[in-house]
Amino acid sequence: MGGRTGAALLVLGIWLASAPPAQAATGTPGPGSYAYDPDARTVAAAQGTGEAAALAPAHSYRSTLTGKGPVYFRLDLDGTSNAYVSATAVPPANAEVSASDGLKVSVQDADGRSCSYDTELFGASRSPRPLTAWGARETGRSGRSACRSAGVYYVVVERAGRSAVTASAPQPWALELTAATEPPLAGPGPTRAPEAWDSASAAPPSGTPASRPAGAGFATAPLVGDGVWQTAVRPGQTLYYKVPVDWGQRLSATAELGSTAERGDYTAGALELALFNPVRGPVTDVGVGYDGTQKSAALPPVPPVAYRNRYSVRDAVGAMRFAGSYYLVVHLAARVADRLGPGALPLTLRVRVDGEPQAGPDYAGRSSPGDLFRATGGNGGGGTSGDPLLRGVAVGGIGTGTLLLAVLGGWTVLARRRAGQMRARAQNPTA
Repeated sequence: MGGRTGAALLVLGIWLASAPPAQAATGTPGPGSYAYDPDARTVAAAQGTGEAAALAPAHSYRSTLTGKGPVYFRLDLDGTSNAYVSATAVPPANAEVSASDGLKVSVQDADGRSCSYDTELFGASRSPRPLTAWGARETGRSGRSACRSAGVYYVVVERAGRSAVTASAPQPWALELTAATEPPLAGPGPTRAPEAWDSASAAPPSGTPASRPAGAGFATAPLVGDGVWQTAVRPGQTLYYKVPVDWGQRLSATAELGSTAERGDYTAGALELALFNPVRGPVTDVGVGYDGTQKSAALPPVPPVAYRNRYSVRDAVGAMRFAGSYYLVVHLAARVADRLGPGALPLTLRVRVDGEPQAGPDYAGRSSPGDLFRATGGNGGGGTSGDPLLRGVAVGGIGTGTLLLAVLGGWTVLARRRAGQMRARAQNPTA
């Protein structure tokens, strides 16, 4: 075994041994459940800017979205870094939602001017599930003079849709929030979006699926890569996977819901597949109906990851602006249980990552978190492309628990062998 691979095994073994249970293993999420970051800090949601709690980069937070009005959080920013914030709202599993209900996140400066806003809706499925929206304060976007200076900014999180106004006693929604910063470039960089890119749909990979249980949230999403992956999904469940995507690489994915022995009434928007970028910003999504006959949902094509994508007027292109762990999120509408029962259905995920990794931009500093824009799978230290073992873990579907057992087993055999040799030498010193 080479020294680099042996060192990688040692580091991986130590990390797994010390990792929280939710990071070392991911259980099957139940309908309506969400796995929060176990290291998340709890903050109060303020009803006004005066009491807004600060969100620091590289941390996750838990809070609550209650009442009809917006809630506020604070960002203290310098005048050079781009800042990103995401909010995931988790309504109760029995919440009544309409297609036009959803979540809105905006970032505002101290004078109330909007730096960005994003609204995500439940859509045709009308199924309560975690919704994630993002906001940004960008310093280098051409044509925008506001929101470039250092100072205090506010993250505004609120419900969208008619029920947010008409409900007399709305149910509280739990919140998970993250904040991150991106340093400026060390020198002049691109200022325009790519003029053209191959928008043809990539052929999904074929072959025998490998079993890969999903996570129940961003923090517990297991790694997948090029290949065909299989699990099961129940009505009301939301499944999370993460895919390392480097600079210059392009991601495509298709989710396939298997057929059942029985046929039921058609459920609009029953299966939804969504893609999120490393700061949990929505990129694109697709939904299909289901009546018990096998269906597939393929993400609309997205461009290769490039810094210059951020200058595009198309949201799906602009969101593909940095390398790192992208997230595939699959939801099966709760109403499918009314038509076909609550049983689990077979789900196949076909993932393709095309293109050779390219050199990234020359940043004048580090992001926060420090490994956020590196295709490492989110566990820190080096990329997966350089070490064959770690690349196998990232894209070959080797379970981390299985790998750890193999490593520990190898160490145990080696230790016993050495102990036996020492006993033999003690009994026969001249041997």
